[in-house]
Amino acid sequence: MPPGGEDQARSFYAGLLGLAEVKKPLNLLARGGCWFQSGGAKVHLGVEADFRPARKAHPAFLVDDLLGMSKAVSAAGYEVAQGEPLEGCQRIYVFDPFGNRIELMHISETEGTPPCP
Repeated sequence: MPPGGEDQARSFYAGLLGLAEVKKPLNLLARGGCWFQSGGAKVHLGVEADFRPARKAHPAFLVDDLLGMSKAVSAAGYEVAQGEPLEGCQRIYVFDPFGNRIELMHISETEGTPPCP
């Protein structure tokens, strides 16, 4: 993320996506940025002076309510895009305040359908 984006990151990752912010180790605090986690997923947002968003490479998170997440992210003014069809799940892409792509996936509960990868 670009310098000074910590509050925007907290609003998006903790406020909208529901990830808990975790404290960075003391020896890394001076670098700026924010760390978040939920279950086994951890997201570390570092600061880069010449920041460019990750529009292709991205994390993917499983969510329980894909439609609700899509509506909340969109209502907050962030970009939401449909993901390509993938057998076994529904998915969308959302873009954080800095333009980074994040995939949100919901496992389809159709009998006989393999789970999404």
